[in-house]
Amino acid sequence: MDQSFVKEKILFLINPLSGTSQKEHLPEIIKELADSAIFDTEIVITKYKGEATEIVSQKLTENCRYFVAVGGDGTVNEIAKALINTKAIMGIIPVGSGNGLARHLQIPLQSRKAIEVINKQKYQTIDYGLINNKPFFCTCGVGFDALISEKFAQCKGRGATNYMRTVILEYFKYKPEIYQITVENKPMINRPAFLITFANGSQYGNNAYIAPNADICDGKLDICILSPFKLFKAPGIGIRLFSKNIDKSSLMHSEKASNILLERASEGVIHIDGEPCMMGKKIEISLINNGLNVIVP
Repeated sequence: MDQSFVKEKILFLINPLSGTSQKEHLPEIIKELADSAIFDTEIVITKYKGEATEIVSQKLTENCRYFVAVGGDGTVNEIAKALINTKAIMGIIPVGSGNGLARHLQIPLQSRKAIEVINKQKYQTIDYGLINNKPFFCTCGVGFDALISEKFAQCKGRGATNYMRTVILEYFKYKPEIYQITVENKPMINRPAFLITFANGSQYGNNAYIAPNADICDGKLDICILSPFKLFKAPGIGIRLFSKNIDKSSLMHSEKASNILLERASEGVIHIDGEPCMMGKKIEISLINNGLNVIVP
């Protein structure tokens, strides 16, 4: 090897609470498979929410250029928001509950294969969104999906079974709100909606495609407005969601834009990449083109 060659610093940040799988074996697998010829590898297991953002911000000042999110979309968000508009590059080992961004980018869900992708160092520069200046990378939104993110975060267990149980229980109590939406400074709607999703990527996770035609590099967000519906229509909507054709439903209104203003009667919960957050009556959503470097297959 050329003696002048300097290895790239790479930091793997493992969220031990994401998803349902055990992660005790992951440090060993990472050490075994991360290419030691090109990477100087460091592994950190985070201890609390938000710590990954703090660590990445610090490591950026220490000439670390590669950062790997080992977790789900919440972990990806914590790391990515510290890397936006920099020359740093993010990798993903998807071990979360939904893994929406990883699935959109076709990153393997098997940890060993995901590390092989990282070793090749091929990356793509993708867009990201802002909701009241908070970055998101896959989806954000208001309405029923935001409520579910809040209730799911309170569950003792993760996984698809608990998620579906939460969805069913909350549906019967849910009352859709009325929203006023302005798109590119032009008033669009003022009506009730079951949910409104602003999608950079195509899916929530688990192959639930809320925005089947979303392009993560086109400089636009997909606005997905699902009208309120009767219970007997729920199975059909679910089938469309997982069949990548919910945009064909008469209940769904979709369009693309880069600047949106949403107004509602009162403050409430929203979700940012599946994580719940409280916001006020007025919400501004925008899209930043080519703002994040992500390793892809």
